[in-house]
Amino acid sequence: MRWCGGYLSPPLSCFRDSSTHGSQLNTNMKYEHLPYNKNLKSNARDLRKSMTKQERHLWYDFLKTYPVRIYRRKIVLNYILDFYCHSAKLGIELDGSQHYEDDTHLKDNQRTLILNNQGIKIIRFSNLDIDTNFNGVCEYIHNTIQNRLKEKLQWENI
Repeated sequence: MRWCGGYLSPPLSCFRDSSTHGSQLNTNMKYEHLPYNKNLKSNARDLRKSMTKQERHLWYDFLKTYPVRIYRRKIVLNYILDFYCHSAKLGIELDGSQHYEDDTHLKDNQRTLILNNQGIKIIRFSNLDIDTNFNGVCEYIHNTIQNRLKEKLQWENI
């Protein structure tokens, strides 16, 4: 499979991870439907059609064929996540340069906290990470999904 190929290097230290915000995996999520704003459906559909170069690269060269289902432009609450893995309750966000401006960065942090309260962990990568360290990004995503799934199994077996 494509996703398990050799990796060139570990993930960059600049990856922003929401783990410090304490998102816990909700173990009662087998058939749980996440609340979402139905008014965002057409916007999510349009965003799926107009992905950035980096989003297309990550989707077509890794996430689309990943053995655990991942959704593009998933609506959760009032937000549209770039990519979402329901079984691991993991949101994957790719950030362009506008996300590093103060007001946008603050909104991203607020959004992450709200999603963490739903048990969803958010990991973020810059477009530069995708361009310069694609294999490291893929490895980090893979490891995060596997760790979240292991955590889920441990909670279910208690």
